[in-house]
Amino acid sequence: MRNGIDTVEISRIEKLLGDLDEVALRDFFSEEELLDAGSRAGAARAQKLAARFAAKEACCKLFPREICLGTIEPYDFSVSRDGYGEPGIIPSERALAVMNRHRVSRLSLSMTHTDTSATAIATIEPRVVPVPWYGKFLYRFLPLRRRVVMENLERVFGETLTNAQIEEIAQGFYAHFVKFFGEVIALPFKSGARRESLVRIEGGEHLTTALEKGRGVLLLTGHFGSWEVSTIAGISQFREYHGRFHFIRRPLKPRWLNDFVMRRFHKAGFGTLSKAGSLDEILDLLEQNQIVVSIFDQSTGNSYGIPSEFFGHPAYTFKSLAVLAQFTGAPVIPSSSWREPDGTHVLLFEKPVEIVTEGRTRDIISMNTKRFNEVIERIILRHPEQWIWMHRRWKKRSRKDR
Repeated sequence: MRNGIDTVEISRIEKLLGDLDEVALRDFFSEEELLDAGSRAGAARAQKLAARFAAKEACCKLFPREICLGTIEPYDFSVSRDGYGEPGIIPSERALAVMNRHRVSRLSLSMTHTDTSATAIATIEPRVVPVPWYGKFLYRFLPLRRRVVMENLERVFGETLTNAQIEEIAQGFYAHFVKFFGEVIALPFKSGARRESLVRIEGGEHLTTALEKGRGVLLLTGHFGSWEVSTIAGISQFREYHGRFHFIRRPLKPRWLNDFVMRRFHKAGFGTLSKAGSLDEILDLLEQNQIVVSIFDQSTGNSYGIPSEFFGHPAYTFKSLAVLAQFTGAPVIPSSSWREPDGTHVLLFEKPVEIVTEGRTRDIISMNTKRFNEVIERIILRHPEQWIWMHRRWKKRSRKDR
């Protein structure tokens, strides 16, 4: 296990407290940290805040590359105490994405101080995902598109993980797909009550609040977890929204598989829209305060997309979602799903993405598309073994396609 250690002189924090007011201190400490340290000036407060500042710096030393790139800062880590008084680290959304990319489960913390200095030690607790035998077997002996899977994983994790860790994610991915197909086949034979018990909804209030604006909702999602199961068994729990979800989809190949999926979707009360030629229909649906689902994690050609960064590498990305968000004002709600260790699923709706609205139209579309890709990145990093690594997300394009 790796450790990050830092020591801060108490006098340094005393000077900071003397130079800054309470509002400015929030650039360095969270509100909880300031409350925990107390409001009365004196040595005790300076000692507590010095220990917390040392904890932030100790966490940063665990991720030197990201600190150099400006991906994270000390403020992205805050100290919180549990009910027993034991300190722990609460990462920001940015820091959590970095931790996930390094396969860090959590950061444990130890703090102490003397009359003159405070010291903190942050320790990485690695994330280990048990891989069943059939995941290892498929990876070794029936490796469907393994070269693509490993190339994609290397792009994302090559600078943060060992080869053995990357191989473990690949094996977990193959195991996930075995479970995925089993769940898809078994779903029609389950009762309505059993289906509902399979999926837990989180963040449904974000979807409800967004619909109250009356502009429709653009749902930002991708191929996460058992997406067919979580979609059919999860969204069906929103009975008040039956018939209001409309998925923008590409036809699947072979045709029989596409027909099978479409029958399931239509039976569940979902509408489907083609990725090509459906703009007028989408605008009509948003005007009717409907929910339009954009599956955003696939590669596209230059006719429908723009070059954007995905995990630090250029990847053509659909521009339609950014265009719709800009010109309709419809909130963009990220949605994802994943399988829990007990075999149940979680369907999560998050807060709306903050949309850029000022500037040249081309720049606005580019910046918002980049934000959407960053959301997809964070979702993938939470459960990387449950994303479609066999998809060619970073396609090489000929000159005529650029």
